[in-house]
Amino acid sequence: MKTAADLLAGKVVAQILKQDLFSQWLGIEILEVKEGYSKIKMVVRKEMINGLGIVHGGIAFSLSDSCFAYACTNRNVLSVALDTAINFIKPVQVGDILTAEANEIHNGKSTGLYHITVTNQNNYMIAFFKGTCFRTNKALVSL
Repeated sequence: MKTAADLLAGKVVAQILKQDLFSQWLGIEILEVKEGYSKIKMVVRKEMINGLGIVHGGIAFSLSDSCFAYACTNRNVLSVALDTAINFIKPVQVGDILTAEANEIHNGKSTGLYHITVTNQNNYMIAFFKGTCFRTNKALVSL
């Protein structure tokens, strides 16, 4: 059973996604949202290939960054990235289905720390992302 906090988290993320044109372009689908947590997926398309003929690293980064944003803002507190880092572990291919899952490590008054894993359809980890956010005292969306 979902808690009131989890229901709020879902409403906030749904509202954010309506305005998030880049995540829409990526084709992101929300799989699960709970307070301080998010899980999303997307399918890699041919227009995501870079000049070297391989999938651009920015795709895994962008998927991770969106997942990070949905997890750190879903308490309806405007939060922005303070620091991010990514490790690319395995290559991504056109047609891969990528799933990103954000887990909250620390939820402080002014900062939050999140670890995001990105896996493909074979459940191989393809990237690991770490994000630290800064929390403002402003509501993100009007509900």
